[in-house]
Amino acid sequence: MAEPTGRAAVAAVWRIESARIVGALARGTGDFALAEDLAQEALAEALVSWPREGVPRNPAGWLLTVGRRRAIDAFRRRAALDHRYAAFARDLDDGGAYAGSEPADSTDLLWDPDQLDDDVLALMFISCHPVLSREARVSLTLRVVGGLTSDEIARAFLVPTATVQARITRAKKTLAAARVPFEVPSGRERAERLGSVLSVVYLIFTEGSSASSGSDLIRVDLAGEAQRLARVLARLMPAEPEVLGLLALLELTAARFPARVGPDGEPVLLEHQNRGRWDQAAIRRGRAALTRAQRVGRGLGAYGVQAAIAECHAVAESVAATNWARIVLLYEALARVAPSPVVELNRAVAVSMAQGPAAALPIVDELVAAKALPTSHLLPSVRGELLTRLGRAEEARAELARAIGLCGNEKERALLARKIADLGRG
Repeated sequence: MAEPTGRAAVAAVWRIESARIVGALARGTGDFALAEDLAQEALAEALVSWPREGVPRNPAGWLLTVGRRRAIDAFRRRAALDHRYAAFARDLDDGGAYAGSEPADSTDLLWDPDQLDDDVLALMFISCHPVLSREARVSLTLRVVGGLTSDEIARAFLVPTATVQARITRAKKTLAAARVPFEVPSGRERAERLGSVLSVVYLIFTEGSSASSGSDLIRVDLAGEAQRLARVLARLMPAEPEVLGLLALLELTAARFPARVGPDGEPVLLEHQNRGRWDQAAIRRGRAALTRAQRVGRGLGAYGVQAAIAECHAVAESVAATNWARIVLLYEALARVAPSPVVELNRAVAVSMAQGPAAALPIVDELVAAKALPTSHLLPSVRGELLTRLGRAEEARAELARAIGLCGNEKERALLARKIADLGRG
């Protein structure tokens, strides 16, 4: 198979190495916002140079060399010939001279794996910093760690490109104003901020696995990006049980993607899925990550418990053969670790499978009485399903109609409409 050339090579290298390049530049300059701009300038130069002059032997090193040279130019423009400029100059004098019109092939640039891993980890922590809004964390993480363009992020979340660019710009200004250092936090702060990193990766995956709007039920590329981020994080933090728990959850959930969508893109419910189409390799990876999480930790956290639930589905031969009693117990444990209305709703579904819809309906009615999930279609959808199974067709129809009004995804709305039609035929 021929190696990629020109723009294709630039895109491939950027997706793989962008986080390391931005991280190395951020460490060298001490300025995260500047580092991201420098990396983008290097990318722009590669898009012009590589198709014309060929792909260098060390593409990542080429990009890093260009970024460093742009940093020197920036320091010169500021007339700030301080120790940072001197340090960059020394690095380049050690062998980073131009060969003709392009940077050296950068075999001279020593890519210390340990240092680069720290750079990428620091990049993830700063991109997911709590001073940023949730939307800003997601956009910045996909941009600087995932290597996605603003256009790609905008398409994934169905927002204008200008909105994504504005979020990224505001995020960098916020980080600069808050004087957030480019470093991997230690001790208690590291543990506290890790939750923000994991939640951003999970948010990206959730939007990919169950698109909140648009015509596609699953956005595989977006979910895949979250899986890639989780794998990177698990490699960098192999002794963190919740990191491994999140990776296990994502792998086990994504394993069912091939069977979740029918030929016309319509949703296929769990009981109708062809389990032979589930990705067995992903299941093995997920179960292995879950086992590691159980070994390194003192009990599973929220992501690990959800992964254990996903494992129950993954190993069952059918819906009827699923260990629903164990799933109920796991949801009860999850409610203690990370209580939320969504957890209670999922517990109700599990109870309905283990004990019948009559046992589950009071749980759902309590959520309704508490006005939980007021903007989500999930609560009326589940209640409508339980009422259908109890033979209360008129009430079920009203709940499903309410769910349609709240649902933003076209495929899910169509599924709910078919359920209403089936009630009419019944």
